[in-house]
Amino acid sequence: MFCRNTRPTTEAKQKEPLFANALLRFRMNLRVKIINSQPFMKGKKSKTKRKFKAVDFFCSGGGMTSGFRKAGVNVVGGIDIDLECKETYTTNNPDSKFIHADIQDLAFSRIEKELKVKRNDKKMIFIGCSPCQYWSKIQTDKTKAHETKNLLKDFQRFVDYFKPGYIVVENVPGILNRLDESPLKSFLDFLEKENYHYKYKVINASHYGVPQTRRRFLLIASRVTDKISLPLPDTKTKLPTVRNFIGNKKVFKPITAGQKDKTEFLHSSAGLSDNNLKRLLLTPHDGGTRTSWKDTDLQIPAYVGKDNSFQDIYGRMFWDKPGPTITTKVL
Repeated sequence: MFCRNTRPTTEAKQKEPLFANALLRFRMNLRVKIINSQPFMKGKKSKTKRKFKAVDFFCSGGGMTSGFRKAGVNVVGGIDIDLECKETYTTNNPDSKFIHADIQDLAFSRIEKELKVKRNDKKMIFIGCSPCQYWSKIQTDKTKAHETKNLLKDFQRFVDYFKPGYIVVENVPGILNRLDESPLKSFLDFLEKENYHYKYKVINASHYGVPQTRRRFLLIASRVTDKISLPLPDTKTKLPTVRNFIGNKKVFKPITAGQKDKTEFLHSSAGLSDNNLKRLLLTPHDGGTRTSWKDTDLQIPAYVGKDNSFQDIYGRMFWDKPGPTITTKVL
């Protein structure tokens, strides 16, 4: 989630797309494709699509909400525990209400009252993209993430009560790969018990218009129809590249480490220590990795003997390939 680091912006005001907003862009692009790819939506006019409503659980900065809105769906509101997300969410989605709440304590009555959600609404879509850090294969401290690893169960509680016509879930592939310990198996059993038809797959953001190699688990379910499908990847068109998005040197001028851009362009950079600046200088342009300085005193103890593990960490992006997966701390 980028809401802590991303000030409110509207794509309409941005002269150039920002690579740093790739996750939000991926979610927006994918949601448009999700809606438009469904067989029951084929040939439907935008007026018909607006009859569909949605609630965005774990909404963060609003990438999901924005994508569904662009596809013609009326997203009545988003829910998130982090109040810092509110300004970004509401600025980019002015017609959707932000509810600051912990889903584990959220009462059904509040959803019914504030968002006017009714039970058994065949035109309602529940979106559940719960925090994914615990299920990520990236080896970080999972202590804090442990508290959020089973939020899919809490999302299930709302699905069970309201019985929406449609469900969309996105998460990291780890939630599927570690099926024996993740809440996904129980969720799929629940969907079958409640007569939801569903399809799921691990997809790649670079096949959906985003210059980033980002694999994600995607599930779409419905109790209204068995005619559901996942958005088809674009594997014929040349993949979007880093150069396509931030290669214009007249727009993206060189900046120093730690620069803070307070304009809507947000051309900022994280601060770098002296050692990291030295590492950067020793890393070759256009795809260089940390192995270029592994035999110096700049080597990082955690990566000793792990030359082939996550080579894009402490590396440079290739100009003419999609970028690596952007993680939370990159900003």
